[in-house]
Amino acid sequence: MARRAKSNNMLEKMRDQHAQDTVNDRMETGSFPTVRKKPRRNTNRGGLRSRLLSSVLVTLMCALLGFAYMTQINNSKSTYETLDESELVRLLNESNTQITNLEQRKSQLTEQLNSLKSAANEQDQARKIAKQNEETSGLISGRLPAKGPGITVRVSRGSTKVDASIMFTLIEELRNAGAEVIAINDVRVVASTYIQDADEGLIADGTAISPTYVVKAIGNPQELSNAVDIAGGVGAQLQVKYGATVDVRSSDNIVIDEIHEATQSNYAKTVE
Repeated sequence: MARRAKSNNMLEKMRDQHAQDTVNDRMETGSFPTVRKKPRRNTNRGGLRSRLLSSVLVTLMCALLGFAYMTQINNSKSTYETLDESELVRLLNESNTQITNLEQRKSQLTEQLNSLKSAANEQDQARKIAKQNEETSGLISGRLPAKGPGITVRVSRGSTKVDASIMFTLIEELRNAGAEVIAINDVRVVASTYIQDADEGLIADGTAISPTYVVKAIGNPQELSNAVDIAGGVGAQLQVKYGATVDVRSSDNIVIDEIHEATQSNYAKTVE
């Protein structure tokens, strides 16, 4: 009887243990806590919020700057508005004085500028005159080459030797007809030029020249030609008396590049 009771007790304990194990094995007991994931943050909302905040700050700064500018203008206006009549008159007088001084200074500078322009014009005019005189003097003295309209006279060897006197007459006739520059062969003719006879031709300013004699003259071609070809003139004398052939040709571009070395005057001085 006692053995049977003991067996029943053991069976009862085994059922209780099984029931307890079954309860412990269930997930709902909370022995293992459930891990929940955190929700992902919305980055787009954060960027939009930053841009909105920046816009608000920029707008606020612009408003503050505008307010400060308007305040400054109002303060300037109020400065003049708060001045009394005597102070305003003083400011007006000072402004008028400054304007007057500036006008005087402008007049002075304008007068100086006109003086400088006048002086510059006078200097330019003086330089032009000096250049013209230099050119004229150079042409007359034979120091400068020349070109222009004129004639060329060729006198060939005749049956009789052409002497210095008839050639000098030819040059004088060309001068009287208005020749401005003359050359004979390689010699530039100037006021001091002389021509003399030689055994085989002529000597002009110490330079021996021989026929054919070529005389170039710059001036009015028609008048120069008439001076040579006139009836009974120097051209006719050369042909009749000396048997020479005289050829006169007009041209619009006579070039005389023969020059005469300037000589130093020993006695003549310029008048100051």
